[in-house]
Amino acid sequence: MPWQQLLSPQNRLPVAGLEAWYASLLERIGNPNPLQLALLGGRLAATPGLAFLAGYQGALRALWPAAPWTLGALCVTENRSTRPADMSTRISALSLDGRKDFVTAAEAADWLLVAAREEAPDQPVHLALGVVRNGAPGVRIEALPALPLMPDISHGRLHLQGAHCERLPGDGWDDYVKPFRTLEDTYVLAALGAWLFAVGEESTWPQALQLRLLGLLAGCAEMARQCPNSVASHLLLAGLFAQFDSLRGELDSAFAAGDKHWAQLWQRDKGLLSIAASARSQRLQKAQAVLGITI
Repeated sequence: MPWQQLLSPQNRLPVAGLEAWYASLLERIGNPNPLQLALLGGRLAATPGLAFLAGYQGALRALWPAAPWTLGALCVTENRSTRPADMSTRISALSLDGRKDFVTAAEAADWLLVAAREEAPDQPVHLALGVVRNGAPGVRIEALPALPLMPDISHGRLHLQGAHCERLPGDGWDDYVKPFRTLEDTYVLAALGAWLFAVGEESTWPQALQLRLLGLLAGCAEMARQCPNSVASHLLLAGLFAQFDSLRGELDSAFAAGDKHWAQLWQRDKGLLSIAASARSQRLQKAQAVLGITI
């Protein structure tokens, strides 16, 4: 990671449509690795939502290194569930049929990774991961209303009807959906931390707070080197989120004492890291049980 690039003064990219903003980001930073995409994207983002987008794209590329450089999305949720047994989307002979109910940046995404069942009747549930192109025959995005949290990041519902796909190798659950939970947490934390560092630098926050944010980013860089399915990784990630949580009081005070624009953005979007808190807690408990430790 070229830390000097992160630490040097940078002009933020202007707010634009998601595709245009992401294209401008890649034009500015070149062909980054996943961590660079998250950190530098967060550093150059004008909003927490755009920082999230950079982290999300970094996580996708950590998951699928051969991903195109355009915007993508992972499509798993059906009826508010990500459990394989609750899914009805199916893949058969490289054809996808079904529906995914929550797709991040759906309208802007060029390619979509779709988790789908492929087991024969009366066999245990088994997932595969198929790739489709947005707008291809049988692929339709239904735009959904903006959410109060990160309203600048659109989301939608994916409808699939005989959509031709590329099937990625490996097990859809163990090799893709399951590790992505940890990857997304890691890279989004890195991106939001970089956004906070940029705001702090511009707003001349106390040096101690800025240094602690840098320490958090360094921890994210080490976490990005770990296997996302490892129980030790789940423990390390829990440590990073505990480190971030310990800064919340200082961050709230720093925002309250500074520019109202940044304070309003933070109050609106600071809950984005709490979305998956329950799942992280469950992974931490399982990791502790496997490792035989209590923290």
